[in-house]
Amino acid sequence: MRTKTQTQGLIIREQAIGESDRLVTVLTRDQGVVRAFARRAKNYKDSKNSGTSLLCYSRLELYEGRDKYIINAAYPIEVFFELRRDIVRLALGQYFCELAAELVPAGVESEEYLRLVLNALHFLCADARPEALLKPIVELRMLSISGYMPDLVGCAGCGRYEAERMFFRINRGEIYCQDCYLNKGSPAVGLSPGALTGMRHIIYSDFEKVFSFRLTGAPLRELCEAAEAYAVSVLQKRLGTLDFYRSLGAG
Repeated sequence: MRTKTQTQGLIIREQAIGESDRLVTVLTRDQGVVRAFARRAKNYKDSKNSGTSLLCYSRLELYEGRDKYIINAAYPIEVFFELRRDIVRLALGQYFCELAAELVPAGVESEEYLRLVLNALHFLCADARPEALLKPIVELRMLSISGYMPDLVGCAGCGRYEAERMFFRINRGEIYCQDCYLNKGSPAVGLSPGALTGMRHIIYSDFEKVFSFRLTGAPLRELCEAAEAYAVSVLQKRLGTLDFYRSLGAG
């Protein structure tokens, strides 16, 4: 007998199967990232059509199959329609989804991951936060939730909390003051006090406050460079959606 499950989730990847079916990847609230098959979902008359489309947040009724779930019903909660009006914002939203597909395991409590991506998509739709700020927030916070939180408490060499210039070692996820930083070919990003404060806020603040800061100019550029480089280092590859976002002249 198949096990029936009800959950809420964001469709972060979709693939057409035949003429009328879909195979989707879902970032769920309570089961991590799961793959699910939606029969007749491409049929416009089927109730699952909009609820299983990319970037749709839906209430889902699932049945557990042999190697994937079967979607019996899908009811849209939010479709993030405004993203489709701007190719740059849409590309960034898809990058957030691909990050989740890479970092969120299956079968785990995943509400914080889901809240992070949903909040970022809401801000993108409403143009309520700069894209350049949303991107490092999602990258660093998602990496931190996944167990890759960088150590930004103080200099890894002497423990110094702050200096006029600190250096973030990409492959180690550590910061060094100028006196302790030794350039031996290991990649690093120089951080001003503003950029370092931004990074600390993203990874250490309560979730309710993670989006509530401002950063502009050179400190924001440093934050973006450090966050993206660290994400690429952890994943050990560049995601296709990131390259597409960059190809649009963004960031």
